[in-house]
Amino acid sequence: MLMKINAEQLTSAINGIGAHQASLPIFANKAEIIPLKLIDVRTPAANVIKQEMLACGGDAVTPVSTILNKDKYVNVLLLGTRKHYNILIKKLEIMGFFGMSEIAQELHEALNPKPLITRLADGRELTYEKMRVMGILNVTPDSFYAGSRVDIDTVVKKAGEMLAQGADILDIGGESTRPGSDSVSQEEEARRILPAIEAIRKTYPQVIMSVDTYRAEVAEAAIMRGADIINDISAMEADKNMIRTVIRMNAPIILMHMRGTPKNMQSNCEYKDVVSEVATYLYDRAKLLAERGIGKDKIILDPGIGFAKNVEQNLLLMRDLETLTSFGYPVLLATSRKSTIGKVLGDIPAEERLAGTIATSCQAVYAGAQMVRVHDVKENVDAIRMLEAIKCPKNY
Repeated sequence: MLMKINAEQLTSAINGIGAHQASLPIFANKAEIIPLKLIDVRTPAANVIKQEMLACGGDAVTPVSTILNKDKYVNVLLLGTRKHYNILIKKLEIMGFFGMSEIAQELHEALNPKPLITRLADGRELTYEKMRVMGILNVTPDSFYAGSRVDIDTVVKKAGEMLAQGADILDIGGESTRPGSDSVSQEEEARRILPAIEAIRKTYPQVIMSVDTYRAEVAEAAIMRGADIINDISAMEADKNMIRTVIRMNAPIILMHMRGTPKNMQSNCEYKDVVSEVATYLYDRAKLLAERGIGKDKIILDPGIGFAKNVEQNLLLMRDLETLTSFGYPVLLATSRKSTIGKVLGDIPAEERLAGTIATSCQAVYAGAQMVRVHDVKENVDAIRMLEAIKCPKNY
């Protein structure tokens, strides 16, 4: 009889064999091939890395032209266990050329991630020992899913229901960004969301709120009235003053990938490799903040499901979400009741997409994401907590 052992089962399987306790980390480091992709590596460095990976028992995939040094930069796919990478890192650390020490540092951080944390504008800390669930509150008359629409008279009641159902964060939006939607004025957006934020903060003083806006002035006013996080679908592209607002208000920001505007974004779906391009874009936007002194505790990444992507591209981003989670930033997946779910399940309307949404939330757990943004808090919380328990039974 032969039994297959998965990664979560490995430690207990080694213990069950009766191995010496001191050998556990040794075996664990040999147990799993971890594919890691290096982007824009100097070609001479790629050749060295290839040989060093082979020497320690791993391997590296490089372009066929690499040996000829035809290109200045190439991508490299590493294939190794933790044992192989530990050996490689030690070798690269002492090589003071072709950016080798920087590559060694990136590898070390990817393989030994620090606990993630988000520091809110008021100094409180949001931690991620479990998946965090963000509840959607749209103070709009035209959001694509009618069930998410509230007004100033009902927003506090709806906020309380979501918090009671397990929401960790409430996301307040005042403008529909569904495909093809028109923008509203800055004054109208502020008129919708600022009273809602104030009312929720007054009733629930400890609540964590994000404000869904790409306008710097609206974001600043929202933070001053009680919001904690800025959720910018343009990743600071729409309003160049947003980066100053983030710095001045000491507020975390969610950087989302999108091309164009909600009005025209679905005509901007041309990608050679959607996963790599989205990941690279978000990494570069985060790097821009880092260059201004903004740490990882102030940045959250969102691949922008449904924003300038077709169905296949959205599915690829969900399948390969782990690409983003390897960067060392919290990752938000926002798929709730979106059209991709409807199309996959037979062109069903938004009102019938709950089960599909729950499936995507479960995928976020598997991929190691930190947060999901949903309309239906209770159902998603129940599914997520159950899956977390299955993945780590000893915590329950």
